[in-house]
Amino acid sequence: MKTVHASEYAVQMKHCCKSFGRVVANDNVDLRLKWGEIHALLGENGSGKTTLVNMLSGIYQPDDGEIWVDGNQAVIDSPKTAYQLGIGMIHQHFMLVDVLSATENIILGQKGGVLLNRRKVSAEICAMIDQYGFHIDPNRKISEMSVSEKQTVEIIKALYRGAEILILDEPTAVLTPQETDRLFDVLRRMKDEGKCVVLISHKINELFAVADKVTILRKGKFIEELDMKAVTPDQLTSDMVGYPAKLSLNCPQSGEVKPYLSVRNLTVRGISGAESVKNLSFDANAGEILGIAGIAGSGQKELCDALAGITVPENGVIAAGGKEIQGMNPLSVYRAGIHIAYVPEDRLGMGLIPSMGMAENVMLRSFERTGSFFLDKKTAVQDSARMVKELDIATPDLLTPVSRLSGGNVQKVLLEREIQDHPQLLIAAYPVRGLDIGASYKIYDMMTAEKLRGACVLFIGEDLDALLGICDRILVLCGGEAAGYVKPAETTKNEIGYMMMNGSIGKEEMAV
Repeated sequence: MKTVHASEYAVQMKHCCKSFGRVVANDNVDLRLKWGEIHALLGENGSGKTTLVNMLSGIYQPDDGEIWVDGNQAVIDSPKTAYQLGIGMIHQHFMLVDVLSATENIILGQKGGVLLNRRKVSAEICAMIDQYGFHIDPNRKISEMSVSEKQTVEIIKALYRGAEILILDEPTAVLTPQETDRLFDVLRRMKDEGKCVVLISHKINELFAVADKVTILRKGKFIEELDMKAVTPDQLTSDMVGYPAKLSLNCPQSGEVKPYLSVRNLTVRGISGAESVKNLSFDANAGEILGIAGIAGSGQKELCDALAGITVPENGVIAAGGKEIQGMNPLSVYRAGIHIAYVPEDRLGMGLIPSMGMAENVMLRSFERTGSFFLDKKTAVQDSARMVKELDIATPDLLTPVSRLSGGNVQKVLLEREIQDHPQLLIAAYPVRGLDIGASYKIYDMMTAEKLRGACVLFIGEDLDALLGICDRILVLCGGEAAGYVKPAETTKNEIGYMMMNGSIGKEEMAV
């Protein structure tokens, strides 16, 4: 049943400004959100989307401007105040306690403490699950749940606390197509009940499937509000980046494809001691991009670390260029004549040193290999200056810590540093996660260029559209095991999603 509201607008943000030192994140931005509407926020990395919704959810306070909620001017000075106004936010990184059940997480921090009527609370949560068609066991521990189930708990938690305005930041980033469809069904039910849903996403095709309106931000400024029925994907892309842009994915054929990487019966244990990769066998070729798809936690990180020589597998053989390299550290692999470049999932925690500038991070790739007592900083500075020019990296100067750069610029620095000495094997784990469409396509172009140069490229990704668009073959993982190979031209997103969740669907393994 729809709630009767005082105003047609759930939220009106008027002339909102927010700065961090000399950096202006939001400059005189307007945002209008209606009840019974799914409203998308679109913009490049650093355009101010997250800062804007953080002001709405009480994490930041505006330096200037006004926020009106359901027709009343509001001062949102904390997330608690935001919840009191009916505003809930679902962040990319979930805020849940793993050792507690879904129900315990939902009621955590609620008034009443130990005096809460647990039977009544459980009944209310079960009713909410039935109302919106959620697929979840409220008594199950968070540690035993999939990513989509954890996201569902966050949404139920927000709704249980009275959220009428729900903000979701990149909610489909790690979901399968089937999980995405279920999420969108839930959002449509909320819309039908008169709630307001705000969706931050870089996946333009998904926005056309679910959003009613879109507000575009560029470099911290409001550009326009558009009706999704009246625009095209190319127009949205061009308005977002500020110049005519027609982006498309392609998979050009390289001149020579030959075997390079062979993995046989590989078993790798994760930090917990459990088998994350189980008796895995596959082959990858020089001159191709092999995509690796799987739901989060299917052994992708452990596989990458084992291939790069960071961890020692429990069992199995890894051969690159005809040489067995399992158990060898990265420097020993390099001295054996096998050049591997690894772009890890954790960019600033594992790939780069956040407090260092570009030039210092570029030196990390080569200083131990030179055999010289002295560091060659001059070459690193020259390489960094070239990277800034060729890749359009936005940085105040080469000494600015990389932690201060946007996600897209950080990823350009990391990927270009890894490929500048022309590796034979490039392992790229989630290289476009959280990046806008312009930065993402630049990364895709860089990986494709390495393939055409003759490198063997492994692309571990979560965007199935991208995997289908630039990969020659895709290896699907399910629970650390191979569910099978597929060719992009002979499969669909839904088929890959089914394999990711359920394993093989009877396809014969493709010939290498």
